[in-house]
Amino acid sequence: MKKLINDPKNVVDEAVAGFEAAHGDIVTVSHDPIYIARKDAPVAGKVAIVSGGGSGHEPLHGGFVGYGMLDAAVPGPVFTSPTPDPILAATKAVDSGAGVLHIVKNYTGDVLNFETAADLAAADGVEVRTVVIDDDVAVKDSLYTAGRRGVAGTVLVEKIAGAAAERGDDLDAVAAVAEKVNGQVRTMGVALTPCVVPHAGEPSFTLADDEIEIGIGIHGEPGRERIKLAPADEIVDRLLKPVLEDLPFASGDKVLLLVNGMGGTPQVELYVVFRHAAEVLAGKGIEVTRSLVGNYVTSLEMQGVSISVLKLDDELTELWDAPVQTAALRWGR
Repeated sequence: MKKLINDPKNVVDEAVAGFEAAHGDIVTVSHDPIYIARKDAPVAGKVAIVSGGGSGHEPLHGGFVGYGMLDAAVPGPVFTSPTPDPILAATKAVDSGAGVLHIVKNYTGDVLNFETAADLAAADGVEVRTVVIDDDVAVKDSLYTAGRRGVAGTVLVEKIAGAAAERGDDLDAVAAVAEKVNGQVRTMGVALTPCVVPHAGEPSFTLADDEIEIGIGIHGEPGRERIKLAPADEIVDRLLKPVLEDLPFASGDKVLLLVNGMGGTPQVELYVVFRHAAEVLAGKGIEVTRSLVGNYVTSLEMQGVSISVLKLDDELTELWDAPVQTAALRWGR
């Protein structure tokens, strides 16, 4: 194992400290319990949005804390949910009295711990709504979930719901927007290589040099099938087919196309993927009106890619375009 770390037990603490040092203009950090908050939180009269989950998926979630997106993010140990205590602390710290939306990826630990924190917050007089993200079409149930997994579509939910909160929508309306995005986004991923969890010191799964895993999860969970390495266009076709069939998407739809790297994939390869994905969509009469390419929901150093397609309407497009200022997404400000 070759990693730029010190003691594996301190990876998350040291990474969060580094994040604080690099982005102190937009965030503040609580170290005990650990969470990252928007620097000007709580924002008077604004619905707060809190997300979080296991570390190792950066820039998710801390990289999306700031104006127009998250009010707080709670990092757990690598690939492990944070406990209810820091979730509760973050929720209370950013609540302005307008209520708090929890955006939770559909993994059993995350769902249970956020639910417990929401119950405790309610007992303290904080109104909480929860939206569970389950955009992955690869498998219905996995090692980590009951139902579909929450993967790269989480970024789109956080951005669009964050914009709704920033413009002054109330808690019910912000939750409704988040549910709408989750209902209209579908994702499928592929792994070319495994990743190594620091405290484990060995790959989370094995792939032969000529094998890839279609439908992989962001923790290295098995997908739909293991196949021989193929040209990029063939892999894109395999990923897009179930994505487009699931909603289903149709000719005349306008969409946001997200090509997300899993942490170890060069940008040049991500754009090769985006090129063909856009061609396939155009061939079906589906217009890509917004796009995002890069590493946004990763799996440590895994080489691979996921493709997300979000069906847009005028409101969702306006909210996507709204200003945002975070470490990982910035435009319009």
